Amino acid sequence: MKNMLVKLARNSQLAINDGVYEISQKIPKSKINIIESIRKNKHASLITEIKFSSPSLGAIRKISDPVNIAKQMTQGGAIGLSVLTQPHLFAGSPDYFVKIRKAVRVPLLMKDIIVDKVQVDAAKKIGADCVLLIQSIFDKKLASDIDEFISYSHKRDLLVLLESHTKKEFINSVKTDADLLGINNRNLDTLEIDLETTKKILRDRSEKRIILSESGIETPQNIRFLRECGADAFLVGSSIMKSKDISGRVRRLVLAI
Repeated sequence: MKNMLVKLARNSQLAINDGVYEISQKIPKSKINIIESIRKNKHASLITEIKFSSPSLGAIRKISDPVNIAKQMTQGGAIGLSVLTQPHLFAGSPDYFVKIRKAVRVPLLMKDIIVDKVQVDAAKKIGADCVLLIQSIFDKKLASDIDEFISYSHKRDLLVLLESHTKKEFINSVKTDADLLGINNRNLDTLEIDLETTKKILRDRSEKRIILSESGIETPQNIRFLRECGADAFLVGSSIMKSKDISGRVRRLVLAI
């Protein structure tokens, strides 16, 4: 599945053209600072992801009440939630995000392939605390200036999680004013996963900002391995969404540390 990133970027433009991000309401974000929560947490800091489908797995879970899933995740100890708003290939929706925002107190990350500032505006309106930006989207010129996007997000009182997959991308991300840095163990062009990605990138770590390891996390052993590699927090989606016991699955990962 080469060039998947290009397809994902095009899908975002399709969603924009379809009016997916035309939001009329304005909902307040959480009063909890996700960065402070991670720094104070004595256990594994999990941001768990609500997504019903993905390009790599197809259908992950039968579409059901996202609020019930969100509550199970927070009951298990998730300190934040990542909610997919991208409809194409992810079966996400801003409507799901709004319902979850109204039901939980924890910080929420709007998870999408952001290529246009209209998506950042939507994140503000639906009560997001944080938005995801992907370094390779900007490095491959699939969106305009990354510093401008980060500044635009900050002006709307949104934190920015900037995700990279290679050492070069990570070095580029460190040069920005992003609030949190993410390392995606999945190659978004080929969709292949390797947890060693986090280890390789964080070797001789000097960066002081919070760093999340993302993708391919399934077991407490994975959590402990990534923590030893230098990750401060963990974004976990598919393995939890596939579970019959969401709160129990989250709890086991949280208590890995």
